[in-house]
Amino acid sequence: MTDILDELQWRGLIAQHTDIDALRSALSDGELTFYCGFDPTAPSLHHGHLVAVKVMRHLQMAGHHPLALVGGATGLIGDPRAKGERSLNTKDVVAGWAKGLQAQLENLLDFEGENPARIVNNLDWTGEMSAVDFLRDLGKHFRMGTMLSKDIVARRLASEEGISFTEFSYQILQANDYLELYRRYGCTLEVGGNDQWGNLVGGMDLIHKVEGESVHVMTNPLITKADGTKFGKTEGGAIWLNPEMLSAYAFYQFWLQVDDVDVVRFLKVFTFLPREEIERLEAATAENPRAREAQRVLAHEVTTWVHGAEATAQAEAATGALWGRGELTGLDEATVLAATADLPTAELTVGESTIVDLLVATGLEKGRNAARKTVAAGGAYLNNVKVTDEDAPITADDLLAGGTVLVRKGRRNLAAARRA
Repeated sequence: MTDILDELQWRGLIAQHTDIDALRSALSDGELTFYCGFDPTAPSLHHGHLVAVKVMRHLQMAGHHPLALVGGATGLIGDPRAKGERSLNTKDVVAGWAKGLQAQLENLLDFEGENPARIVNNLDWTGEMSAVDFLRDLGKHFRMGTMLSKDIVARRLASEEGISFTEFSYQILQANDYLELYRRYGCTLEVGGNDQWGNLVGGMDLIHKVEGESVHVMTNPLITKADGTKFGKTEGGAIWLNPEMLSAYAFYQFWLQVDDVDVVRFLKVFTFLPREEIERLEAATAENPRAREAQRVLAHEVTTWVHGAEATAQAEAATGALWGRGELTGLDEATVLAATADLPTAELTVGESTIVDLLVATGLEKGRNAARKTVAAGGAYLNNVKVTDEDAPITADDLLAGGTVLVRKGRRNLAAARRA
């Protein structure tokens, strides 16, 4: 079996780490317990979190024991951002978001087998701590100079807004999480995003001071595109994992649109495909980039991991059917609505509207005479079926899920109409 650190390195999943030889030895000596934290500062995880979860899953598949920490306490505080204080959410909101994140993590990691993942919540120990305990038992081990020198803290102190004591204290709470997990579960490795390096090292130092033991930390890089710009965001916002916030179809499309210069790197980071298959896809992309085979595999693998095989099949069917390469009738309402969300749209009246009406109403044709000519020339399609009768009304049998029909002029001019 390939050394797990070598595997993570090849996939571009390691940014910084403590003593690499000691970490390699610890990972090879036997089953190691490690953790990664996720704060409920939003109702859902997003695609950026998948990088850390991938690291966790690779370590788990190598035989190690993952602890997925949901920050029910730290989510009430908020990790300092580069610009401006976070708005504090209510305890009920944070608790609800924590449950949502837990459900997502339970879907992404393996909670069965010989080394099942475990969910932990830092509210279980932080919520019981008094202010005096915080200052005496934890604060005593932290030096102001070290805390002030943290990059984010230094930047915030230099800004006009500064930083509150609340957010300044976050690093102590996260360090205590590592200490608690070390005591409770024998956890000796913390992983996380590279922007968390200072916080991770703080926990390692705290364990050394309090317990006299050496533990490890390792970060994954924050993924950017080849040109250095941020990787993420659709026109509608972040790439959320919750299908109620971003449909599985839109999630699939995001990965399908990855640039050729990025796709091989993203296959390494975001999929579990073996080296041989990724190298084959790299060669295929170089030989025939227009086929976009690597992008289709990337979209399939990531969407299946996050949303399941059925949702992926729906997204793939909708992608093909939208351009006349498959059946539309089997698609569910959520997929139909997501697939047609960005198309020109008009209302239709069942039993009255005709293909001519829809061609004009959606803007595919400028007038009824032009629409009739398109029908006569065989260039008008309803749900990918050629329409030859310009006067035939749209019936209930023509409606797809959600009361929608797909209108097409020629091969590539698409629109949608929905029941009024």
